[in-house]
Amino acid sequence: MSSQACIKAGVRVLKEEAQAIIDLIPSINENFVKACEIILNTKGKVILTGVGKSGHIATKIASTFASTGTQSFFVQAGEAAHGDLGMIGKDDCVIAISNSGEGSELKILIPILKRRCIPLIAIVGDTESSLGKAANVTLSAHVEKEACPLNLAPTSSSTAELALGDALAVALIESRGFTERDFAMSHPGGALGRRLLVHCQDIMHKGNEIPVVKSTVSLKDALFEMTQKTLGFICIVNDKHELVGVYTDGDLRRSLEKGATIEANIADLMSKTVRGIVSSDTLAADALAMMHKLKINSMIVTDENNHPIGAFNLHDLMRAGII
Repeated sequence: MSSQACIKAGVRVLKEEAQAIIDLIPSINENFVKACEIILNTKGKVILTGVGKSGHIATKIASTFASTGTQSFFVQAGEAAHGDLGMIGKDDCVIAISNSGEGSELKILIPILKRRCIPLIAIVGDTESSLGKAANVTLSAHVEKEACPLNLAPTSSSTAELALGDALAVALIESRGFTERDFAMSHPGGALGRRLLVHCQDIMHKGNEIPVVKSTVSLKDALFEMTQKTLGFICIVNDKHELVGVYTDGDLRRSLEKGATIEANIADLMSKTVRGIVSSDTLAADALAMMHKLKINSMIVTDENNHPIGAFNLHDLMRAGII
């Protein structure tokens, strides 16, 4: 097969599947609204089920629901008929996905769900199928043909099922007022979770790890403290332990250029205007944005009394995965 033939086939599939999704727009109707209402009114969990490729799609939709505020999980239809049906409670609802709507595994479940008064939402390619007719609400995922040249392998049909599942998930997100922070709570290990859940107090150096000296010490003593703590700067405090200045690696170079000796008083050399100050409950991502804006590499964390209680630099942000 030539490279041009490969490209032609790939482009054709994308166009046909894109058109299949566009053709679903009429399916976003009053039945779609009823499906959303059933899910929103469900006190228990939303159970996704299906067989074969539709089962894989159901698994993905269940995962999307679960990560966006709708308690959900997948139950394989064949396994449900052999014991896993016990995972479906009276307060749950079921979304069954099938292209044909005639799979025997799903047909076995229908009378049991009806008997237990568990709401059933169907996403099917044939709304007149057994599953389509039996469901409380039926959403059409009908496609004219598969993108497969044999019109056999689930391609356009599985794409249509997935698109309808995503449409439901997004409609539920907007109905519930689901926020970025809510999403982060479900993804604490991801980049978004770190950005929205990690605060300065979680990454800062504390206690004896903070580089700090009193304003009465010499440059020599200040440099000894700075070298020990390796953050590239030092906090200068008064007798009340209030932050009165900062001295950085850059300040040291400038001091030496001006002829300062190591016996000079640090109070005469420090920067009295400290720009990089945050509170412990500041989001680490916000602190990073401040550092970029101010073009600095380090931050000092102070309490309500202006006492330095923590410190961190870009390396600490990198270790925490904020950068």
